[in-house]
Amino acid sequence: MKNFRTKVFKQAYELMRATGKAFAVCLSKAWALYRLTKRMHKEIVTFAYEKADGSLRKAKGTLQDVQNLVKGTGTPNYKTVRYFDVDANGFRSFKAENLITVY
Repeated sequence: MKNFRTKVFKQAYELMRATGKAFAVCLSKAWALYRLTKRMHKEIVTFAYEKADGSLRKAKGTLQDVQNLVKGTGTPNYKTVRYFDVDANGFRSFKAENLITVY
């Protein structure tokens, strides 16, 4: 298994390529995404992100006890964040650079 810092830095690099922002800004966002997914493995987390059409989406998501629902290879993708939406009862994803806040 890779070191968690490696994952954070790879995600920061992908954010920098996608947005063109400074690496320090992207690294800060990558750490926020890491903390979000870490919390989702333990509990239901409320967070907000910008959808592809520009509207704001407030979601309640988790990654706890959903291993039996996962289909596919599970290869890491640093461009998107996947989560299980509690309200919609299904998997959703959003672009990593579109995260706004975690409540």
